[in-house]
Amino acid sequence: MQSRAISLFAGSPHSDTDRSLFLSFAVPSITRPVWLSPRVFKTEALAGLVVAIALIPEAISFSILAGVDPRVGLFASFTMAVTIAFTGGRPAMISAATGAIALIVAPLSRDYGIEYLVAAVILAGVTQVLLALVGVARLMRFVPRSVMVGFVNALAILIFLAQLPYLIDVPWIVYPMVIVGIAIMLVLPRFTTAVPAPLVAVVLLTIAAVSLGWNVPTVGDQGELPGGLPVLGIPAVPFTFETLRIIAPFAIAMALVGLMESLMTAKLVDDITDTRSNKTRESWGQGVANIVTGFFGGMGGCAMIGQTMINVKASGARTRLSTFLAGVFLITLVVALGDIVAIIPMAALVAVMIIVAYSTFDWHSLKSLPHMPKSETIVMATTVVATVLTHNLAIGVITGVVTATVLFARRVAHLVTMTRELADDGEHVTYEVHGELFFASSNDLVYQFQYAEDPHWVVVDLSGAHLWDASTIAALDAIVYKYEQRGKTVDVLGLNKYSTELRARLNGRLPTGHG
Repeated sequence: MQSRAISLFAGSPHSDTDRSLFLSFAVPSITRPVWLSPRVFKTEALAGLVVAIALIPEAISFSILAGVDPRVGLFASFTMAVTIAFTGGRPAMISAATGAIALIVAPLSRDYGIEYLVAAVILAGVTQVLLALVGVARLMRFVPRSVMVGFVNALAILIFLAQLPYLIDVPWIVYPMVIVGIAIMLVLPRFTTAVPAPLVAVVLLTIAAVSLGWNVPTVGDQGELPGGLPVLGIPAVPFTFETLRIIAPFAIAMALVGLMESLMTAKLVDDITDTRSNKTRESWGQGVANIVTGFFGGMGGCAMIGQTMINVKASGARTRLSTFLAGVFLITLVVALGDIVAIIPMAALVAVMIIVAYSTFDWHSLKSLPHMPKSETIVMATTVVATVLTHNLAIGVITGVVTATVLFARRVAHLVTMTRELADDGEHVTYEVHGELFFASSNDLVYQFQYAEDPHWVVVDLSGAHLWDASTIAALDAIVYKYEQRGKTVDVLGLNKYSTELRARLNGRLPTGHG
């Protein structure tokens, strides 16, 4: 009888040793999942606990960033993590409430309230599922690296700017607290990484504030913390086109930014673990997780780069179990320790978010600026400026992609060359064209021929060129037309198969614009 290994929480084994361990448990027909191996289970459980502890201050901070009660972000982190553990396409990746999503929904929450925000989260989830079905994951290859870098840097800037309101008109003691918190998170990792530095900073600052009686803003001042599990419900909004008009722009932005950040994080984990994730499944899995989160009153979310690195790189997790347990541990800690969480000083969370902003920013991109092509620098800067000015990451990314496309087309257009060679007998002339001919490069081609001076027989050799679009066919028609107007014969030679078929379909059917 054949043996086969079945894993409910599918994931790559940790190493060759773990792989051997995993295979050794194979029994006829059915074997226990890899995560039930004592060694693997311990690694996954500890990784989930560390992530959950680190998630608490960030989830609260992101809630405040979005302008909602801390429980909204905590619920979102719980439901996102638990759901994506089953639906996601990248094992061990952590999804929860994030700064990117918080920045998008903040204006909606401020102007219309929590119910409209929840409705937008559900619509964003539906949008992500639809985008996954049409293959949006494959479009990630068209997002240039310069846009991705600009996206990450803009996110870092916006997260930092969002902390400034909590540093204005506050007791003076807040400023030393923030500085001490930042110092702890910068220095502690040099000595130990056994406990997350943000957690240590939050705990020490909270103890100091309570024991010394400092009157500073706390998490409890921002809103009510959860006293139990999230409850399933439908957002209390009118089901009208006006509601759709209000929430649709935010939902679309959430869907696009969430998918982009999640797919970027999935690719990063693929590289670290030398495994391949299912990007399409991750796309619709994010959608399902957001739909579930919305119906449970959460603010939505996506993959978290920082927490995923804690889970995969620092803790060595490789399966879905760590993601699942991160969500379970999170809600358990919050419900059991809600009164303690409420006394956490806001200064501690501001310090955490400043470090998050600092860590998110790609500082290497600044060092490499002198060596980067000018067009790449323009694309990155455009993405950052558009995002910061609009406070909309989706607009920034779209602006960056459009800018990159225009600059690429302009650059490629200048790679087209043409040579003219007159025959010894003067009876014919040959034009050899080399390069990619499309709308940006072919429009000027029509003006590079010497229609009046050329002999009666003209040869246009395109064996070194490729015709890409209707604009090129129209330009070629215009060239032939101009020669025929002067009673001259034109032979177009050397077209490859695609170019020949394209010209056959469109030849003579397009206005030349050069009558």
